[in-house]
Amino acid sequence: MDCKPDNNLSREERLAAKLRENLRRRKGQAREMARDAATGASESGGDALPKPAEGG
Repeated sequence: MDCKPDNNLSREERLAAKLRENLRRRKGQAREMARDAATGASESGGDALPKPAEGG
């Protein structure tokens, strides 16, 4: 159950790298959401889901 032979990183190092990558991605998403909120994209409907029809 060996990983790639050219990748000699330990399990902890691989996990740490994945965590850093995930953190960068999440921070980028948070910055984008904050920027969209500041420009009013989320208030005008943006990517929001429509409200369900009442009485349906």
